[in-house]
Amino acid sequence: MLKNAFIPYKGYYSSPFARWQGSFANENAIKLGAETSRRWFEKKQWDPKTIDYLFLGSTVHQQHGFYGGPWASAMMGADNIPGVLISQACSTSTISIYQAAIGVETGMYETAYCLMSDRCSNGPHSVWPNPGGPGGQLVSEDWVMDNFNRDPWAGGAMIQTAENVAGEAGITREECDAITLRRYAQYQDALADDRAFQKRYMFPVELKISRKKTITIEADEGVTETNAEGLEKLRPVMPDGVHTFGTQTHPADGQSAVTVTTREKAAELSEDANVSVQVLSYGYARTKKAHMAMAVAPASQMALDGANIKAGDLTAVKTHNPFASNDLYLAKAMGLDVETMNNYGSSLIFGHPQGPTVARLTMEGIEELALKGGGYLLVAGCAAGDTAAALVLKVG
Repeated sequence: MLKNAFIPYKGYYSSPFARWQGSFANENAIKLGAETSRRWFEKKQWDPKTIDYLFLGSTVHQQHGFYGGPWASAMMGADNIPGVLISQACSTSTISIYQAAIGVETGMYETAYCLMSDRCSNGPHSVWPNPGGPGGQLVSEDWVMDNFNRDPWAGGAMIQTAENVAGEAGITREECDAITLRRYAQYQDALADDRAFQKRYMFPVELKISRKKTITIEADEGVTETNAEGLEKLRPVMPDGVHTFGTQTHPADGQSAVTVTTREKAAELSEDANVSVQVLSYGYARTKKAHMAMAVAPASQMALDGANIKAGDLTAVKTHNPFASNDLYLAKAMGLDVETMNNYGSSLIFGHPQGPTVARLTMEGIEELALKGGGYLLVAGCAAGDTAAALVLKVG
């Protein structure tokens, strides 16, 4: 269990998540993330040069991405520090935050900054020479669509992994529809009172349209209104499957950032010295081929064991749930209440821009616990390659 890795209360932000091919579709994710962080530092009146190291989480290659962390840190105002690129699909935030925590815990640095920024829209199309191919044909890959649709090891699409888990666990179409309705209602709670909950952590993005025009994106784009009648009318995506387009997430674009530092520095930077946020432990797992959602339970259990707590000790649970069956399986496997997981939002509803997703879930969980007076938070989710990662934090 970690002893000295803390997140300053309000030392984080998430942008709104924009729908696929929406407002962020033509923006370089690394550049946009760095520019938004620079604005956030200015608002916080923090000097970015006091950061010791940058973890840049990004999974869909962007122009100039070869220069990754150092380029991003310079653009956000910290041209004195290096950085590293972390890319592990949906677990990118989890790994970035934990690596930052390990660095602080071991004294490698006092303060690390995790910036996760991704753009699934207009993903790159890579081409490689293939002199031995028929007529010299090229080898090509669409970074987003090809990888969503086929795991090179397991051999199937991501939705096939969800169907495999649902079939093995006896999860029904009706259960998937019902939990999607519940998750949509929980997201609506975050929109109440003029988005009061979201405004606790969300930071607007400015887009320069021309030399004379700049627009501001303040709220999520692309969230589909969901009701029982609409879900009932949808056909399964796969023959005899339990998931429809209404009970799975949608690709999105966005960014999020988390500061990790020592106990003393966190107290100094926190907006409320009475709220401490400690990173306690990390868990990881890989499950059998084409059963991605099953990996979340052992990863979560590893994180719980590392924090020396049990599932019953948790005050809040946040999950990356690209398919409705994810939460249903995890709840059954770990004895969790599926109805009370993911208060105020989840990726099933607000979308999934890959790298930033779990960081947003983390800050939503922190804010939920701040409202409840503290407690233990589990943040967990699956990732490409039948893997998963999890964090346990303590808010008090």
